[in-house]
Amino acid sequence: MVKYSLGIDFGTLSARALLVAVETGMEVASSVYEYSNAVIDEVLPTSGEKLPPDWALQNPRDYLTALETTVPAVLKESGTKPEDVIGLGIDFTACTMLPIDKDGNPLCFDLKWAKNPHAWVKLWKHHAAQSEANKINQTAEKLGLDFLKRYGGKISSEWFFSKALQILDEAPDVYDAADRFIEAADWVNLQLTGVETRNACTAGYKAMWEKATGFPPKEYFKALDSRFENVVDEKMSRDIMPMGSKAGELTEAMAKRMGLMPGTAVAVANVDAHVAVPAATVTNEGTMVAIMGTSTCHMILGREPRIVEGMCGYVEDGILPGFFGFEAGQSCVGDHFAWFTENCVPVSYEAEAKNKGISIHQFLTEKASTLEPGQSGLLALDWWNGNRSILVDVDLTGMILGMTLNTKPEEIYRALIEATAYGANIIIDAFDSNGVVVNEIVACGGLPERNEFLMQIYSDVTNREWKVASSAQTCALGSAMWGAVAAGKSRGGYDEISEAATKMAHVKDKTFKPNPEAHAVYAKLFVEYKKLHDYFGRGENDVMKRLKRIKEEQLS
Repeated sequence: MVKYSLGIDFGTLSARALLVAVETGMEVASSVYEYSNAVIDEVLPTSGEKLPPDWALQNPRDYLTALETTVPAVLKESGTKPEDVIGLGIDFTACTMLPIDKDGNPLCFDLKWAKNPHAWVKLWKHHAAQSEANKINQTAEKLGLDFLKRYGGKISSEWFFSKALQILDEAPDVYDAADRFIEAADWVNLQLTGVETRNACTAGYKAMWEKATGFPPKEYFKALDSRFENVVDEKMSRDIMPMGSKAGELTEAMAKRMGLMPGTAVAVANVDAHVAVPAATVTNEGTMVAIMGTSTCHMILGREPRIVEGMCGYVEDGILPGFFGFEAGQSCVGDHFAWFTENCVPVSYEAEAKNKGISIHQFLTEKASTLEPGQSGLLALDWWNGNRSILVDVDLTGMILGMTLNTKPEEIYRALIEATAYGANIIIDAFDSNGVVVNEIVACGGLPERNEFLMQIYSDVTNREWKVASSAQTCALGSAMWGAVAAGKSRGGYDEISEAATKMAHVKDKTFKPNPEAHAVYAKLFVEYKKLHDYFGRGENDVMKRLKRIKEEQLS
C-alpha cells in the first residue's frame, strides 16, 4: 500500500499543500490558498489605521484557513485515504513572529488588541525595527559578546529580538499582555498538535540561539532594556527541538478540520529556505542551494564553523543534523521584477503582451533576451528591499545607473536581473574566500522553474554551472520529507533525512553552463558593480540613508 506525506509551505502571499508519495517522491496533488489579507503594509484591516513605512504584517487567520482548505483539496484531488497519510511537515517564512496569550491565541484575535498593529503577525519583511537592530548590535559590541560573529557581524531588523524589542519600545502594553512571543511556524504546529515546540532552525538563524550555549546571557538583554532582561524565560522558551524530530501528533480537532487521521505524525517546523536543501538533493557539504523567489536564500553545509562577512548565520544542526548550516540571502529578487512590471511598463507593452497571449514578464524576457551583455549601458544595485547579505542593511535602496532618453523597458528589466546575479556572486565570493567552498550550485523555487533566461544570466555572471531541482515546489516537498522522517520507518517513512532525500528528491537533467564570451563582459561589469556596492554600501556615501530620512520627515 502506497504511503504519503504532506508538506505545507507557508509563503509570503499564499500557502501551498503538497501530497507526496513517500517511496518515490512523486508529487500526487497540490493546492494553494491565497491569503485574504496578503501582506498588510499600508492599512490595518480592523481600524483603517495607516501603517508607518517599512511595516509588513499578516493575519494568522489566513494560516488556519490555509490548513482547512488546501489539505482536504489535495486528498480529494488524489483520492487518497486519510489513513495512508503518515506524516506532515510545515515550513514558514522567517522571522515571522507574533504575540500570543496564555491559551495560544494571537493577541490580534482579541478585540481589545485588534486595533494595535503590534498585536499582529510581524512578517519576515517587516523592516521597521532597524533602530532596535542597531541597538542590539551596538550593545553586543560594547559588552564584548562574540555571538555577532556567527551572523556575519550584524543582527538584522528582520529577526526575532529586533521585532520583540520594537514591541517593547513602541507598545509596552502589548508586550505586557503577551504571554509569549513565538515564530509563526511554531504557532501553527501548536495548533496542529496542541503542544508548543520551538524549532532549532528559526531559533538558531533568527533568535541568536546556539546549540552549545543557548541564548545570550540575561545581562545582555538587561543592557538593551531593563524590562527585557528575562524575555527568554518570560516570553519564550529554552526548550529547543532539533530538526528531524517529531513535534507531536495531530489532534482530533485539527484532524477533523483538515480531513486527516488523529495521531498523524507532525515534524518540528522549519524555515522555508532551509527545508528546501534536502529537497534539492543536497545532504553533504560543498553544494550551495539557492532558493529563488520574491527573495533569495543561499544555503550551504559545512563540517566546521566559519566566519563569513554578512552571512545570516551559521547554526550547528540548523539545516541538517551533523552539519553547520550557513545562510546568506538577498532581500529583493522576484519582488523587484514584479515592482517593475507593475509600475514602469508602458501601456503599449501591456497590450502587445496581451495580444500574444503571454504575461508581461514573458514579454519582457523575450525582448531582453535579444540584447547582448552590456549592450544597454545600464548597471543596477539590487537593494530595492534593502541588503540582506553581505552588508546587512535595510536602509540601503535600489539604483540604476546609465539611463538615457533611449533606454527601453526591456533594458531596465535585464539590468535588474543582472543586478541580482551580481548580488549572488558577491555572496558566493564571500563564502569561497572564507573557507566555505562552493563546489556546486543547485537552484530551486519559482524563478528557476519559470525563467531559463534568468538562469543563463546567473551562470554567465558567476561563471559556474547551475543545476535546477526537479520539483517546482521544493519547500513543500522538503516539508513532506521531514514529515516522513517524523513518522519514521516503523510507520512507512524514514529514520534519516538522507534516506528520504535519496528516494524523494531529484534534479533536472538540463543544467545552465556559462558562456565564455558573455562572462568576459559580465566580469567587467561586475568590477563596476562592486565599486558601486562598496561606495554606497560601506559608508563612503550614505546618500541613500539621507534620502530615506528626508522622506520619513516629510511623511511624519
